[in-house]
Amino acid sequence: MIITIDQNITLEQTAVKHAEGLLEAINSSRAQLSKFLPWVPNMQSVGDLIAYIRKCEQLYEQGLEVSFVIMLDNQPVGRIGLHYLNVFNQSGAIGYWLAESAQGRGIMIRSCKALIDYGFKELALHRIEIKAATLNLKSQAIPRKLGFQQEGVLRQSEKVNGKFLDLVLYSMLHHEWKMDA
Repeated sequence: MIITIDQNITLEQTAVKHAEGLLEAINSSRAQLSKFLPWVPNMQSVGDLIAYIRKCEQLYEQGLEVSFVIMLDNQPVGRIGLHYLNVFNQSGAIGYWLAESAQGRGIMIRSCKALIDYGFKELALHRIEIKAATLNLKSQAIPRKLGFQQEGVLRQSEKVNGKFLDLVLYSMLHHEWKMDA
């Protein structure tokens, strides 16, 4: 599955073919990414990425998540996905990361808009959440710009580099979202 954002940016459903490019994107931004993402130290080789991608494919087949590689000019520069899909509650959570070289161009905002549209239209979600570390101001800017409601802080909710981080919880309900905005 491919979601086209514009002539230079697409979201391609995560597949093994992306492993090498994703590792390059992670390596190019490892210091920055590892500040807030607990999985970064576990992604050291193409084999690590392939094993992870196969788990993503299983989760997709089980209806628990759908994830995409953010492609800029046909090169992987990050990932975005709807995780923790709950069919009964019609909810999911967006997770994302972007290589430093691709930041500051509006790529993540546009990718999130497309994924939110997909979640509400195609998956019939009622609620989408985004969580970001309290110290990760760049990541928090995304849900704020998209009009998400800040619900509160999840105290010491995620362990990164041996320390527990507080996460800010944002949400958007289907009736609040302006489709294709």
